[in-house]
Amino acid sequence: TQIMEMAQDDHQPPLVRGRRVKMKYAHAGGYNPPVIVIHGNQVDDLPSSYKRFLMNYFRKALEIMGTPIKIEFREGNNPFEGKKANLTLAQQRKRRRMMSYYKDKK
Repeated sequence: TQIMEMAQDDHQPPLVRGRRVKMKYAHAGGYNPPVIVIHGNQVDDLPSSYKRFLMNYFRKALEIMGTPIKIEFREGNNPFEGKKANLTLAQQRKRRRMMSYYKDKK
């Protein structure tokens, strides 16, 4: 995680669809070949050039030149995806009132 934060301080990740990519933490995922797992949001959409930069940065920081490093990116799922918002009774009344107001204007 410290190496990932140092890499972000040196070169901030590019914007993806106008939003900043937030890399939360990194940990070792395996040792032959070395695997580094990076968790965050929108990490799957990072450009390959930034992924290559991270790979080279980890290789230099861990002093393992000439060894292939595999970097896995993982992002959490949205807990609200696919759920429909249930309106409370007060919200339903307000919505009905607003809709009747807009219908009367036309």
